[in-house]
Amino acid sequence: MNLKLDNVFRPKLFGLFRKGGYDRKTFTSDLIAGIIVGIIALPLAMAFGIASGVTPQQGLITAIVAGFLVSFFGGSNFLIGGPTGAFIVIVAGIVAEFGMQGLAVATVMAGIFLVVMGLCRMGAIFKFIPYPIVVGFTSGIALTIFSTQLKDFFGMDIAVPSGFIPQWSCYLQNLGQIDIAETLMSAGCLLTIIFWSKVSKRIPGSLVALVLGTGVSLLLSNFAGVELATIGSKFPELASGLPLPKPSAPEFDYESLKSLVSPAFTIAILCAVESLLAAMVADGATGRHHNSNTELIGQGIANIVTPLFGGIPATGALARTMANINNGGKTPVAGLVHAVVLVAIYLFLMPYAVYVPLSCLAAILVMVAYNMSEWRTFKYMLKADRADVAVLLITFFLTVIVDLTVAIEVGVLMAVVLFVKRVMETSSIKVLEQDHIAATESDEMADLDSTLHLDIPQGVEVYEIDGPFFFGLANRIEELEQGRKTGVKVRIIRMRKVPFIDSTGLKNLRNLCQRTEARGIQVILSGVNDEVRATLHKFGFDAELGNQYIFPHIVPALAKANELLRTRR
Repeated sequence: MNLKLDNVFRPKLFGLFRKGGYDRKTFTSDLIAGIIVGIIALPLAMAFGIASGVTPQQGLITAIVAGFLVSFFGGSNFLIGGPTGAFIVIVAGIVAEFGMQGLAVATVMAGIFLVVMGLCRMGAIFKFIPYPIVVGFTSGIALTIFSTQLKDFFGMDIAVPSGFIPQWSCYLQNLGQIDIAETLMSAGCLLTIIFWSKVSKRIPGSLVALVLGTGVSLLLSNFAGVELATIGSKFPELASGLPLPKPSAPEFDYESLKSLVSPAFTIAILCAVESLLAAMVADGATGRHHNSNTELIGQGIANIVTPLFGGIPATGALARTMANINNGGKTPVAGLVHAVVLVAIYLFLMPYAVYVPLSCLAAILVMVAYNMSEWRTFKYMLKADRADVAVLLITFFLTVIVDLTVAIEVGVLMAVVLFVKRVMETSSIKVLEQDHIAATESDEMADLDSTLHLDIPQGVEVYEIDGPFFFGLANRIEELEQGRKTGVKVRIIRMRKVPFIDSTGLKNLRNLCQRTEARGIQVILSGVNDEVRATLHKFGFDAELGNQYIFPHIVPALAKANELLRTRR
């Protein structure tokens, strides 16, 4: 495979300055957008960190490091990178089973997978993942996030097990543990997020809820003696501030690598799908175009480097990307500014994060889950054909009840099966009758001098293959042969509508010819295009059958059939 890096890896930031088209006006727009997006990212980064089973500073580190690298090396002008809700489930599961070192190794491996995907030009493939699978993943993840946040939303001081069904069983058994004050705080923050959009579109409701919730929490603590659970009560070390972490490589061994391949693959697929979908939405909103292969490489670099600083998996964040666009972001510089803003917050404002109520962060994540759920789309997809509905529901329930890793693997497999099914539905093999062959001859005869009516003589049978001749048609010919005519001496296989033939299709064609010739019937191929002819030659099938029995049109094929009939009488 010829890989020219310059053709595959073209970061938008590099081309921006190479062209010399970046001016002060554009920088001002990027600066304003970057500051706003950095402020928007603050509560989300901390909430995603806590929900993923790590610390809020790790979520913030991820937004800083990954956000900078995605904008620096990425293939989109607008994409903002960082932790997202989609990773909460998989990250929490890896941390619970393998610890932070295991998460770091899995994230680095996922980054390597993404870089390889980009170098192999696989970016376009992810655009063709069936929509029911994408909706099933996102809706399942949304429900799982919602389930994990109910403990903090209602202020329940209980140990909640992992797994959707055990979690709900635990909640139902501990309804008496609901804290009224925590629930009122959560409900107030949630209502603020919902209705703030009517007041202002530029200032995010989640940030307003964070500030108001923290203020109310301090008032209740100082004047009413009501203590709410806060980030400080869970992570007291934040009170003294935090230095920027120094990079360090995670420890691993061969056995851990084997165990982490599957989770790493899940992270890579999830990252690729989410980032490229976000980039496509950004393209639609701006009229610009991203480079999907460069974006995969950029996401891979971000996920290789971020764990070295203690971060978690990251990808392109749709909500922050759209906020970037809506606030005037023009180039990847806005993403770099957003990372610098978060660095300043990390260095100077983290001691104040200890006062943020956990119930406030739970309300933010409940809203994230609602926005992710796509329940209207899910309801609409239930009206699709049975195959799409089955794929949607299987992916959804696997994500919720079993495991996201299993759901991703089964989803990818179902995508392949669904693709094969769709192609099979467009491919067919049939026996042509006399009137049919005359009615369909016009396109093939267009470059011939004669357009005479084509007669199929007695003793000649014509099969027509319509569509790709691939492994999905393995049994079609055998089924068709069961109803074959008697007295047939020549069988013409018409391939004018076959764009390509794969190795399995060729094997079945060879088996058909061998079975047919064993019964004394000669096979003739007609309508063979140049690509199919090259495949036949590559495997030596043309010589095996005989080049004198392979024709580009049906007319000479029928003439040859008549000649064979005369010699065999």
